[in-house]
Amino acid sequence: MTKPPVFATLGCRLNAYESEAMKDLAAQAGVEGAVVVNTCAVTAEAVRKSRQEIRKLRKENPNARVIVTGCAAQTEPETFANMDEVDLVIGNTEKMQPETWQNMGPNFIGETEKVQVDDIMSVTETAGHLIDGFGTRSRAYVQVQNGCDHRCTFCIIPYGRGNSRSVPAGVVVDQIKRLVDKGYNEVVLTGVDLTSWGADQPMQPKLGDLVMRILKLVPDLPRLRISSIDSIEVDENLMQAIATEPRLMPHLHLSLQHGDDMILKRMKRRHLRDDAIRFAEEARKLRPDMTFGADIIAGFPTETEAHFENSLKLVEECDLTWLHVFPYSKREGTPAAKIPTQVNGNIIKERAARLRALGEQQVQRHLKAQLGQTHQVLMENPHMGRTAQFTEVHFETPQVEGSIVPATIKGVQGHQLTV
Repeated sequence: MTKPPVFATLGCRLNAYESEAMKDLAAQAGVEGAVVVNTCAVTAEAVRKSRQEIRKLRKENPNARVIVTGCAAQTEPETFANMDEVDLVIGNTEKMQPETWQNMGPNFIGETEKVQVDDIMSVTETAGHLIDGFGTRSRAYVQVQNGCDHRCTFCIIPYGRGNSRSVPAGVVVDQIKRLVDKGYNEVVLTGVDLTSWGADQPMQPKLGDLVMRILKLVPDLPRLRISSIDSIEVDENLMQAIATEPRLMPHLHLSLQHGDDMILKRMKRRHLRDDAIRFAEEARKLRPDMTFGADIIAGFPTETEAHFENSLKLVEECDLTWLHVFPYSKREGTPAAKIPTQVNGNIIKERAARLRALGEQQVQRHLKAQLGQTHQVLMENPHMGRTAQFTEVHFETPQVEGSIVPATIKGVQGHQLTV
């Protein structure tokens, strides 16, 4: 009996998306009995977890071929090639190419190099991998962009993903039409640096142009959602869509990283705290039910208590609801790792805990504000769905998975609303 490959995915939503694409490619090539680990390189801790996962899976699958890919494999292939548990290391470009998987299939004759990782900076295209959603029948993810042209001092990701490149609008629209035909009620646009979409295309369209085009050309799509964006790059058409398109979900995850101007400059970010506050105010004015998530790093090198206080204040000034808090961890190969004034690890932990506690207060405040409100809830499973603002709602009575259900909120239980 054939044994399909086992996939383990670490890191971001895009990695999860690409693992689904790889499953398809591996199935088409007839790859059997392999373990594929799709790694993350965002922090030193993420790389450590990737190595740990590889060891665990090798122990559980002693006779399988262990294939390592993803951002950590791209940025430090030798680290993984030198692990006894690993048979093959493939880069982020190679993992999405059919021939890579065909060379692992039963019909391939010849030698396979242990490390297949090319220079990611030479890649100029991102194919639109046609994945019909994953994980749930309710929501589909469409990759519209990959890579990043910016060089934030703490970030290794451009070296794992390459420069920014966009999936053409026509390809995106066709894929979304197909997903709607298959019954999906929500589509999420995803990428590494979503707001840079279009910069490498003829006429250099913007993300707002793509959003408007999708909503116009796919009138049957009930809900369109945008994943993480860089607020300083938001264009006029995207603001117009926020103001006028109820099918664009009122939930944006912002890549803010810090609340102090000096630290933002040292991070080589392109916005200041006032830019973030101004954007949040403007978006809320256009769409009063808008909620924000945000990435914030605690303990970046040189961060003083006063710098950190500015991050705490920013949470309230932008009225952020869903916080992703990252305790800073030194990432070799980044400029920030060379800054002499590194913050003590215990202080970093303590500051991250304070940010998370504030985030918890913000979530509870948001949940309580929903009492008595009626929401359109997209069901992820028979008992749980999400509002337009991405808030979880628990139903005692089972609902149809993938359907959109009107619900009046009666209570709050932990991080969920109840009906």
